[in-house]
Amino acid sequence: MKNSSTNFLSLANIYQTMSKRVAIDIGGGFTDLFAIDEETGEIAWSKDETTPANYSEGVMRVFSKSGVDPSTVSSLLHGQTLVINTIITRRGSKVGLITTKGFRDVILITRSNRRDIYNLRYRKPASFVPRHLIREVDERVGYDGTVLKPLNEGDVEAATKSLVSLGVQSIAVCYINSYANQSNEARSKELIVRVLENMGVRPYVSVSSEITGEWREYERTSTTVLNAYVHPQMDNYLRNLEEILRRKGVRGELFMMLSSGGVSTFRYAADYPILSIESGPAAGVVGAITIGELLGIKNIIALDGGSTTTKASLVEELMPRVLTDYYVERDQFNAGYPVKVPVIDIVEVGNGGGSIAWIDETGSMRVGPASAGADPGPACYGRGGQKPTLTDAYLITGIINPNYFLGGALRLDIHLAKKAMGELAERLDMTVDETAFGVVRLGNDNASQVIRRISIERGYDPRDFTIVAFGGSGPMFASFIAEELEVGNVIIPSIPPGVFSAWGLLMTDLRHDFVKTSVTRLDHPQAIERVANTYSELEVRARGIQHNGGKKGDIVLARYADMRYYGQEHVLKVGVPNGEVDRQLIEELERRFHENHYKYYSFKLDSPIEIVNYHVVALLKVRKPILKLLPREDTSVSKAFKGEREAYLDAKRGWVRVEVYERGRLPPGATLKGPMIVEDPTSTAIVLPGQKISVDQYGNLHVRKGGE
Repeated sequence: MKNSSTNFLSLANIYQTMSKRVAIDIGGGFTDLFAIDEETGEIAWSKDETTPANYSEGVMRVFSKSGVDPSTVSSLLHGQTLVINTIITRRGSKVGLITTKGFRDVILITRSNRRDIYNLRYRKPASFVPRHLIREVDERVGYDGTVLKPLNEGDVEAATKSLVSLGVQSIAVCYINSYANQSNEARSKELIVRVLENMGVRPYVSVSSEITGEWREYERTSTTVLNAYVHPQMDNYLRNLEEILRRKGVRGELFMMLSSGGVSTFRYAADYPILSIESGPAAGVVGAITIGELLGIKNIIALDGGSTTTKASLVEELMPRVLTDYYVERDQFNAGYPVKVPVIDIVEVGNGGGSIAWIDETGSMRVGPASAGADPGPACYGRGGQKPTLTDAYLITGIINPNYFLGGALRLDIHLAKKAMGELAERLDMTVDETAFGVVRLGNDNASQVIRRISIERGYDPRDFTIVAFGGSGPMFASFIAEELEVGNVIIPSIPPGVFSAWGLLMTDLRHDFVKTSVTRLDHPQAIERVANTYSELEVRARGIQHNGGKKGDIVLARYADMRYYGQEHVLKVGVPNGEVDRQLIEELERRFHENHYKYYSFKLDSPIEIVNYHVVALLKVRKPILKLLPREDTSVSKAFKGEREAYLDAKRGWVRVEVYERGRLPPGATLKGPMIVEDPTSTAIVLPGQKISVDQYGNLHVRKGGE
């Protein structure tokens, strides 16, 4: 991957002299802001609806609502869904692809294997670049990096002019084996940029060797094409947003959250937008890890329930699993589109507050993946939505307070919710209340499936983990999930759950990943030397980012290896011990691989082991805001008590009276038994019969078994 860290340490120095740090996260339904003044510890947050037609409008709206003085902002961190939404909605640019002669159809052929050979509904992914917009050039690099055939520069210039004449707005370049030697791709980029500039066309060029250092020609081509597909949109968005922010008086540095769990500059994110494809969700995982560190809990499952999707990530020993095998739109019927960049291992499903309830062809009720989004939103918003959603169901069942949604900023109309749900109820021959609770249960089941996929299907027992639940709907899902999967502890952070991912942005370190494919059998006589040299090469590149006064030790390096048994196709990522590469380290690495393989696949082999990809992570730790102890003044159970209301929490019991409490007024040490509801301006937490809730010294809520 291209080194993006020309100002790595100078950026860290800015962090150390800042006054206010601001984080803004764009979600499918809402845009969130969280800010902290590092001198006074004062915090501010705001939340408003996302504006899909112009994301910048929503960003500036929450900025204005927060009351933060733009001139006091020394750094702004941004998480977004623009990249993934542009791909999913097919609103990207017209892309042309230039590749090696003889490999024109790689992206059209994809992979011949099928994930489920008996699935009759399987569909091969349609290419984002049609065949008539693919051009070949004469060049060839061998697997070992040897230039077998020099680049024909005339072919590159002719291909560029031809693609532009057909209306191409963004060009992707991916040559065979360029991961081993990028010289031909680098020269091609120079030529393409020169031709485009001479033609008066803005040069949007994506080159595979700058984005990923790994092999597999189809996956690299797909990654490069998707980067090109969203490149103009992301560049325009960030340029426009930066211009608006500067005009408003923001003088600090601007950063973008990357899918790997680190941050980089706006400029880097604009050039390589595919690296921020899971920008916002990654921030939530980082925030959950911070809560785990604070409370001394090492094994957590981050559960992010949003407006459009529910996401989960399993974190063992507080180390997030970062993969380079990410797929867009992958499900049981679709192979999806591979994206070979570092992404925190996150599983998601189309299930959130805005998810639409519907009846399938068999007459069964379903929830999601289609969503009402921010516009028009759920029926209860009163903005034209006609279809019943999960939010409408929460309102009808008494779980959500219609007068306290977003702290009362958005009043919900229960009559509109019942009208939308009534049409569904009539088709099912059920009452509106029963139908609404059915929608709630289906939403909970969908969320439970995410937890199962991230844990049970991968050899983990969810009972060994603590769920950290956040997002607008996460705290509502969590208690039901804990009951079903017998999870002993659920934590709802003291940071308002609805803006938790924005807070998580402030917890991120500066991070850069260096990945190189170099297949190495560990039983080879020269294995130790090759492993040592390859890691040394990557670590030299990582340490090369120390400059501008950076001191030795500022950057923390971590090693990983993508490994497999000899003869296998796919790999597992394994943490590599620090220290000198010797026989003892190799043996430990082999032991870890066997252990991981058994955990994931329930067997291990007596076969040679290979390292396929070498991976070094460079982290520069930055100062982070610390959660303060919850003040005891003006807090008590009696002050927190808001009254009682009827809620439909159980199919057998039907409607029951539950106590309702205000989250911000519960004192540290308080313990209460369910059933009950705890409200804050951004979310609602449910405590079921048989569960209890306690408040720790920081204000985090812990939901456990042991109620009535």
